[in-house]
Amino acid sequence: MTQLSLENIFVKKYDTTVLTDLNWKIEGGEHWAIIGPNGSGKTTLLDIIAGKWPVSKGKLSYAFDQPVREIIEFVPNDYSFNRIVSAGAEYYQQRFHAYEAERAPSVRAILTDQLKPVGTVNENSVHLAPSKVNGEQLKKVSELLSISHLLDHPFVTLSNGETRRMLLAKSLLKHPKILLLDHPFSGLDVHSREVLRNALTELAETGVTIIIATTATEIPPCVTNILELNHGRIEKLISVDEYKIMNHDVDTFPKPDLQKPVNFGEPNFKDFEVAFDLRNIRVTYGEDPILKGINWKINKGEKWALSGANGSGKSTLLSIITADNPQRFANDYDLFDKKRGGIGASIWDIKQKIGHVSPELHLYFPKNTNVFKTVASGFFDATGIFFKKLTEIQIERVHEVAEFLHVHSLIEKDFSQLSKGEQRLVLLARALVKNPPLLILDEPCQGLDTISIEYFKSVVNAISDTPERTLIYVSHYLNEIPSCVTKFLKLEKGEVVEAG
Repeated sequence: MTQLSLENIFVKKYDTTVLTDLNWKIEGGEHWAIIGPNGSGKTTLLDIIAGKWPVSKGKLSYAFDQPVREIIEFVPNDYSFNRIVSAGAEYYQQRFHAYEAERAPSVRAILTDQLKPVGTVNENSVHLAPSKVNGEQLKKVSELLSISHLLDHPFVTLSNGETRRMLLAKSLLKHPKILLLDHPFSGLDVHSREVLRNALTELAETGVTIIIATTATEIPPCVTNILELNHGRIEKLISVDEYKIMNHDVDTFPKPDLQKPVNFGEPNFKDFEVAFDLRNIRVTYGEDPILKGINWKINKGEKWALSGANGSGKSTLLSIITADNPQRFANDYDLFDKKRGGIGASIWDIKQKIGHVSPELHLYFPKNTNVFKTVASGFFDATGIFFKKLTEIQIERVHEVAEFLHVHSLIEKDFSQLSKGEQRLVLLARALVKNPPLLILDEPCQGLDTISIEYFKSVVNAISDTPERTLIYVSHYLNEIPSCVTKFLKLEKGEVVEAG
């Protein structure tokens, strides 16, 4: 039985046609992976199936009598689809503030729709409506996605990967007939990816139709068919077995063209010998210790990889370095040879020396600004909005960096009009535009296709080819770590377990 069908579908976003003449049928028992390069239209295709974006031309048909919202659950790769979570995720530094954790709803409250009013400290003092989710359902889904231990944690304290698993659990508790997932493996550690693959296999066996936008290297075992998009058109509709046969010998990808790199020169700041020296760093939220006495020293010019499972404390540790965590004042460390709180160690002095890309920054970054202003905001450590006039040199640097990262053709578009992969490259341009001596790249390849990842690594190697540039690179994938990295630090439950 045909679950849904697309006949001669055309879709426009803003003034651009992003999907062209799509014809596709999904039969019962099939589970599809949608693959293709960044900007090919994968997320838009999920949007129209979920009824979140209109079809400009053509016919979209479902085999169900119920409204689309009752049969289809769409789990995008940001938090915008969940009213409670998006309302709680108000600003970038929020997850690092202890008082925000105290006022935020717990994972259990979000999953069961039992949310206390804002400002209520004592949950026992208010009447909570009966939950539509029974305890057995919650237990089963929580165990399926390995989040049982997180149920009573405030959701704002979760890591990026943990939040993704929570939002998937929220969708599964609605018992959808069709589950749409947009790059769900992004940001997940090795264990979490395995948990998700197993969960999808189990769901497929229960009769849920799974449609997943993903990369060619992250196709879960439950998938039976492949749809490949390119420039908004379908290039392939084949079985997963046929796809594997066609691609069994493809293990290398085109190398990027770096013949015209940006002349970054030397980083703007040379007046330090030690990028940072962290001594016995501790961070606690309520009774939960997040960092348990971290010692970490990085000299100027060193290139480090930071690793650890979701929730191990990586982002919290980096938030001390980037001056985004208020508990930095309770800790002892030096940044760029300056003692915490000393002269020249203000938050803006620190941020001027750091270029930073992270999933959290991507999540909270304002979408209603154009690409030029997004990149230029990196000069001032602003989130897309700034009030200073750019110099001619700064304007030229914005265009240079945009060309270097192959996003110059997008320079006049709004950030919201870009694909997630294109947005990530634009945020990298923002981090690079001021030529910082310390570059912190936290899961920078999330949402990038394989060719873009290879290009990205080459870019990082090129701009790090100087003893003046210091690098911290975070990734759950060893193949994403650029070759310039020579040192490694691994965290586990807030403690250093490997260093060197």
